[in-house]
Amino acid sequence: MIGILVQLCISWLVVWLFEKKNLSVLGFYPSKRHLIDFILFFCIAAASCSLGFLMKIYFSGQVWQLNPALSASLILNGIWWNVKSVLFEELIFRGALLYILVKRLGSLRAIIISAIAFGIYHWFSFGVFGNVVPMIVTFLMTATMGLLLAYGYSKTFSLYIPIAIHLGWNLAQTFIFSQGPIGNGVLVATSEKPFRTDSYFVFFLVTFLPILLVLSISFLLLKNKPQPQLV
Repeated sequence: MIGILVQLCISWLVVWLFEKKNLSVLGFYPSKRHLIDFILFFCIAAASCSLGFLMKIYFSGQVWQLNPALSASLILNGIWWNVKSVLFEELIFRGALLYILVKRLGSLRAIIISAIAFGIYHWFSFGVFGNVVPMIVTFLMTATMGLLLAYGYSKTFSLYIPIAIHLGWNLAQTFIFSQGPIGNGVLVATSEKPFRTDSYFVFFLVTFLPILLVLSISFLLLKNKPQPQLV
């Protein structure tokens, strides 16, 4: 929590020094519209991510069960860990710096720079730096998601939608289906049987359909949103 507060202080300082603005540029002010957007995009991201795991279960015969060790404490800790990690990344990649880039370079260039930085960052957070193929795959997946998240901010000048998409995806992956650095969450596989298929179509369907869904649905919804004036 202290780290998030430090980030907010640094964000305020950066925005003040470069643009003479305050943290209102992050769009944190609560409203009915923000709440609706958050719920909608959170659900889209969580459902899209969950679909990938459900397809793996269907095509590979994996069996999952409710975590026997599930408790209120485990749930709260899992949610809080994801909230902190998402806020940390959003304040870096879609926060004050993206606002300044949009002001100085325009939305398109700012979005591309933010997405590239987001992809490179995940080489290190995923521990794949130095392994060419995992680096390429990681960059393509996370930078593409970074494009969506940065676009969400640039269309609304608020972090509600980027945070909703990011948190929905991460919660489903790392906590609901226990595929992350925090260990078992809500559901756990009853065996270590990995996902395998001899069908390239099934492989690409399971691997890319979830992210294509969240990208396409979110982009369409964002495209039709009226864009507020940047101040």
